[in-house]
Amino acid sequence: MDETTVKLLCPECTKNWQHSPNDLPAAANMFHCPNCHASRRLSEFMQTDRDLRTLKQLG
Repeated sequence: MDETTVKLLCPECTKNWQHSPNDLPAAANMFHCPNCHASRRLSEFMQTDRDLRTLKQLG
């Protein structure tokens, strides 16, 4: 079985990576970039609207 992932993109340092939505906080919660430690709402790290919808459905 393939695990669903969402694509994240830091709005400050442009690091991109994938993560399981089950291991992430809610979209409105604060999230910290593992690269530059920028702090923003998790929804601001989603690369696409589809990633945000997936996060809200599965997270």
